[in-house]
Amino acid sequence: MSFSEHFIKTVRRILPSPFTIAILLTFVTIVLALLLTEPTNPSQFHLLEVLGFWEGGFFAFLKFAMQMVMILILGHVLALTKPVNWIISGSLKYINNTAQAAFLVTLLTVLMALFNWGLGLIFGAIFARKVGEYAQKNKIPLNYPLIGAAGYSGLMVWHGGLSGSAPLAVANKADDIVGLTQSISMNETVFSTMNITASALLIIILPAVMYWLGKRSEPQKIKLPHPTKSKEQEKPEGAERLDHLPVLAVFTGGIMLFYGLYKAFILPETLSLAFLNLNWIIFILFGLGIFLHGSFKRFKDAVDKAIGGASGIIVQFPLYAGIMGIMSSSGLIALFSDFFIGISNETTFPLFTMISAGVVNFFVPSGGGQWGVQGPIIIQAAQEIGVPLSKSIMALVYGDQLTNMMQPFWALPLLGITGLKAKEILPYTLFLMLIGLLIFSLILLVF
Repeated sequence: MSFSEHFIKTVRRILPSPFTIAILLTFVTIVLALLLTEPTNPSQFHLLEVLGFWEGGFFAFLKFAMQMVMILILGHVLALTKPVNWIISGSLKYINNTAQAAFLVTLLTVLMALFNWGLGLIFGAIFARKVGEYAQKNKIPLNYPLIGAAGYSGLMVWHGGLSGSAPLAVANKADDIVGLTQSISMNETVFSTMNITASALLIIILPAVMYWLGKRSEPQKIKLPHPTKSKEQEKPEGAERLDHLPVLAVFTGGIMLFYGLYKAFILPETLSLAFLNLNWIIFILFGLGIFLHGSFKRFKDAVDKAIGGASGIIVQFPLYAGIMGIMSSSGLIALFSDFFIGISNETTFPLFTMISAGVVNFFVPSGGGQWGVQGPIIIQAAQEIGVPLSKSIMALVYGDQLTNMMQPFWALPLLGITGLKAKEILPYTLFLMLIGLLIFSLILLVF
């Protein structure tokens, strides 16, 4: 048995579904609160008090969860537009071997993921599938699993991009997710010199590494899933024609894009990037989706295709919010932050944060959910040690990105579209993770 097969088998044996993990983490947090903290109200039974903290926090993430759902769905919707298909189709003519394909798929996927992680994830999956079809049709020898891994590479950069959950959450005037009373501009996180350097290195190095692997890989037989047959569309009648009217969709999407860009480039908040938050990103993606699909019907059909991928966020975020409610109200956050303070200094704290975030990502695979659970601990510890909050947040971001290359949860859409198995792409994504570990560690030490 190969390492990748052994790893996947072990993961399946010890890790249940993310939803079940969220339930188990809830029970673990309740037990820790009972064992490690004292009741704040001595007259109340401790378990009932902790359950009250859980129920009180259960609904704290509803707004944030809906924002994350919208970002994922609208990114997926963009990946299904004609312009994105044109980019993919136009790129295929430059592919004559595995190395070229791996380079192009990685480069374009990383760039798309920096704009929006949902777009990057689905774009990479569709691009990898199209490369497989193109190679099969033109009899080009290809290492298809390597191309699948290239299509997943966007998850290595997404959290440091425009749709990153943690940086966008703290860019609000007050982040009620972790109780942060001050806003931290995207200038200090995503657009900081540190993160721009990290992103630039990833844009250059990841495609080059995949090209190098492509040069040394052996072609493998391509097995593609059967394409699903599209349903025949009935001819619209009466008021239904409005759903198919291009001018109405283009006008609506254009109005949204106009105001979003006006807010970004004309209003005084432009220079500080204060406009750049979750709501602005969602508004722009919504308008762009309608505009590029060219009709309300095509936009809605794309949403229907995309919405299944958001089910995990919908049912898991209340559980993450409940965990945070227990941790913040019971005093567990202070205990965990004291542990970090005891083992860290200004130099090592960002590295420990990155490593711990990588571990937590196995159990909380959503970047937004991870920020809700781990963010309060990092914020409190960073303030105590004297490490800039922006750097601490980006350390969490880098850790989350790293172990996405080992965490199969977000790979499921790609595996379904490409027909590949997790064990086939894992050796290559693990190699990308090691490259990322080196880059992120050096970045955190130098800046």
